[in-house]
Amino acid sequence: MIEFTFWDILRNLLLAARWTVLLSIVAFAGGAIAGLTILLLRISKRRWLRRAAEYYIGLFQGTPLLMQLFLLFFGLPLLGFRIEAWTAAVVGLTLCASAYLAEIWRGGVQALPSGQWDAGSSLGLHYIAQLRLIILPQAFAITRAPTVGFLVQLIKSTALTSIIGFEELVRTSNAINNATFEPFTVYGLVALIYFVLCYPLTRYTKILELRTARQH
Repeated sequence: MIEFTFWDILRNLLLAARWTVLLSIVAFAGGAIAGLTILLLRISKRRWLRRAAEYYIGLFQGTPLLMQLFLLFFGLPLLGFRIEAWTAAVVGLTLCASAYLAEIWRGGVQALPSGQWDAGSSLGLHYIAQLRLIILPQAFAITRAPTVGFLVQLIKSTALTSIIGFEELVRTSNAINNATFEPFTVYGLVALIYFVLCYPLTRYTKILELRTARQH
């Protein structure tokens, strides 16, 4: 057993938490970009594009994130594509996030009255301009709370990447616990770090929900 002081454990966990935060930010940003693309396909006037986006969303919402990570990390090398744990983690979380964000934002688009589209047409705006200037800004405003709420879930989902070898908070905590045999201290601190990361976002979600309720 290796001797670790409380501050040694905390310091190492905080260093590992940097990777959890970075992975969350990268996956959320990538998921937002890809999710916007999927959203545009999902609300397209072309049926085959809407159907393709529907299948994409169904695939990632209907299968466990862990299985998606396994397929990327263990499956792609069998096809000749070598992939690092960081890359598999980013790609897996990004694809999953894109599906959920696209569906969240689609709900915002559908919540808008049809008169918004009619107003854009009466102003002579073409389809893309209607989306950019009228529809999407309102849809994003309506769905700010669930979007932030999903970010909380994404932060917690990064823990799954420890299983494919990515050195984030949970994997580091397992290594420290194996060396110190102090599970209450180690995992208690891990829970506290996740709480510090997620609770402010959860509170912000509640504030956004109240603001949206007052506006309607």
